[in-house]
Amino acid sequence: MEETISLKELFQTLRKRMFLIFSITLIAMILSGLVSYFVLTPEYKSSTQILVNQSKTDESTFYNTNEVQTNIQLISTYSVILKSAAILNAVKNDLNLNMSVSALNNKLTVESAQNSQIMTVSVTDSDPKLALEIANKTAEVFEEEIKKIMSVDNVTILPLADDQENQSPISPNPPLNIVIAAVIGLVIGVGLAFLLDYLDNTIKTEQDIEKLLELPVLGAITTIDENFDAKQKGVNNGRTRGVS
Repeated sequence: MEETISLKELFQTLRKRMFLIFSITLIAMILSGLVSYFVLTPEYKSSTQILVNQSKTDESTFYNTNEVQTNIQLISTYSVILKSAAILNAVKNDLNLNMSVSALNNKLTVESAQNSQIMTVSVTDSDPKLALEIANKTAEVFEEEIKKIMSVDNVTILPLADDQENQSPISPNPPLNIVIAAVIGLVIGVGLAFLLDYLDNTIKTEQDIEKLLELPVLGAITTIDENFDAKQKGVNNGRTRGVS
């Protein structure tokens, strides 16, 4: 005999385990909030931009399309050079940073929009002031060192990043983390509710007997309330005395 599960049974299972589902979801949200606000260290991000463009003389003031494309193609090479030990060692020494070159490299990201001559150097750190200093110093060192490394003068630093007094951390994001935790807690709660219901082999209804024994139910004995039975006897005794 094949077992089928109706939507009514599913809703009944969810309703029966509603407290469990709500409790797991609430606990997940509380834990996520506590971890986001009191455990995880806030991370701040500062950025500065570098323009890759050949300096123009008075005799040559017009842009050359081929030259622009060459500068764009050089950005990939410049991105690698910017994160190389040659640049980061100088940044580390100039700022007296107490971290390895590898750790400094992990804090740096270099991005550029498609067909753009601008490189964006970003630094992420738990100290917003230090992130700002590293971003600006990296751009300055790169501008000086690239002239020696590639014998070119086509790098210009755009206005350096300004200090932001009320800068907000980019991570963690407590509201987002709490929402994600609520969804995960809800999924876990619903899954656990169905698992417990599946593992519950106790017989509760006539339908359970039919499924287990594969026999039809001929009758059922309902629960009799003792108080109701005593009241009923009292009423019957009263009627008997009244008749006599």
